Formats: sequence, structure tokens, C-alpha cells
Amino acid sequence: MNIEIIGFIAGTLTTISFLPQVITIWKTKSTKDISFSMYLLFLIGVLMWILYGTLIHSYAMIVTNGITVLLVALIFYFKIKYK
Repeated sequence: MNIEIIGFIAGTLTTISFLPQVITIWKTKSTKDISFSMYLLFLIGVLMWILYGTLIHSYAMIVTNGITVLLVALIFYFKIKYK
């Protein structure tokens, strides 16, 4: 078994965990309970995971965290738009 598959499964699960938040914000148009600083720190951490994944050549880490960056960026966009 290729261990990269485990990485893709783990990364996919943690990445899609952001979908309910994105959907809720989109539906309610409210971000008042979203912590900007928490998401900023999280974004920096995810970018570091992408760097680490690049250095160790882990496509699972790069791809899933890349998608997570897009979802977090969408939350930042909503945070600014619905302020």
C-alpha cells in the first residue's frame, strides 16, 4: 500500500471540514463570529505544510493543503465582504 494514499485521505478529510463553515457564511452572509487572527495563523501554518510537502515531494500534502488555502482564502474574502 502506498502511504501517499493515507496522506490523500487524511488531507481530503481535513480539507472538506472547512466546507460547512464556507457554506454557512455564504448562506447567512455573517462572519461576526469568525476569528480573523485564528484563520490568519491557520493560513500561515497551511502554507508551511505546503512548503514542507514540496521539500519532501509529498503530492498529497501539497494538493490537499493547496485546496485548504483556497477555502481559507474564500473565508477571508467573506470576512472582508460581509464585515
